Amino acid sequence: MNAITSAPAVQTVHVPLAERAYDILIGPGLIARAGAEIASRLKGRKAAVVTDENVAPLYLEALAASLDAAGIVSAEVVLPAGEKTKSFEHLMTVCDRVLEARVERNDCVIALGGGVIGDLSGFAAGIVRRGVRFVQVPTSLLAQVDSSVGGKTGINSRHGKNLIGVFHQPDLVLADTDVLNTLSEREFRAGYAEVAKYGLIDKPDFFTWLETNWKSVFTGGFARIEAIAASCQAKADVVVADERETGQRALLNLGHTFGHALEAATAYDSRRLVHGEGVSIGMVLAHEFSARMNLASPDDARRVERHLKEVGLPTRMSDIPGELPPAETLMEAIAQDKKVKSGKLTFILTRGIGQSFVADDVPASEVISFLREKHA
Repeated sequence: MNAITSAPAVQTVHVPLAERAYDILIGPGLIARAGAEIASRLKGRKAAVVTDENVAPLYLEALAASLDAAGIVSAEVVLPAGEKTKSFEHLMTVCDRVLEARVERNDCVIALGGGVIGDLSGFAAGIVRRGVRFVQVPTSLLAQVDSSVGGKTGINSRHGKNLIGVFHQPDLVLADTDVLNTLSEREFRAGYAEVAKYGLIDKPDFFTWLETNWKSVFTGGFARIEAIAASCQAKADVVVADERETGQRALLNLGHTFGHALEAATAYDSRRLVHGEGVSIGMVLAHEFSARMNLASPDDARRVERHLKEVGLPTRMSDIPGELPPAETLMEAIAQDKKVKSGKLTFILTRGIGQSFVADDVPASEVISFLREKHA
């Protein structure tokens, strides 16, 4: 990628999934245009807007006004904020409210929020009436570049994160970049970890571009839109090639196996660790583990850590406030997240920057030894 000098006000990334194809619109002012964009694509004229207590005061009124102006009657479901909302209890609340609003199959559920709201709302949309239309209006950087794209929905279980859910593609994604200006620095940094992930998977030039341009991505403008569009295009390409994660789509989990284990170890307490921070640490661990297995140079792991640390992300388990459970407990979470087969695990490892691959024969003994070393 080259230096950013100009860009259209709104960029469109198309996800060509035959009859499930949809557009991702990226740029400023999209919440104000949401009603018109939805009405031009969907036949239904009812919507259930699902959001949380943090986002609702900021954007719910504007979204409702946009829907009303387009002739779409909307009902509102406002949930508590936080990872713990991805539960059966709140799933049932959303399903009941969607049915109370008499949302039919051609109508839609709209997720207005971050990844938690998107995952939960998409799951509800996928199972109510055996599937209703679904629109994502992601309000965090992490959701705009990752969780709002690709159709993976779900809730958490006491056994682990995102273990219960369905694939249910959205009909439209509206990534309004104006909303990112209200994010805290910590939230924006956490989302940036997912942006960097796309470079580390298979786009080394993008990662190099980020190393040079990350400050402009943080301050906003053309560079931010370009980074989000590049991330969405990268994910769309993977999703189209492997919609239901039977093979290469697993590459999108780079850093997530370790990261999910760390989230579970902190009981999903956002005061200690949020998802993007877990992914940041997890990506460093994945590169270090790859070096340990003689797959990649230790220099690559150091380069990844240097960049993530420069933007202000945690890169070590010791960066997480408070005590962590022993390595054996972390290993239990990893075994649940990525099933053990004949004593071996599936991990996303790397042969270098932008050279990630699916390794389905990683010895569990090597992982537990590595965790003990990093936990010390």
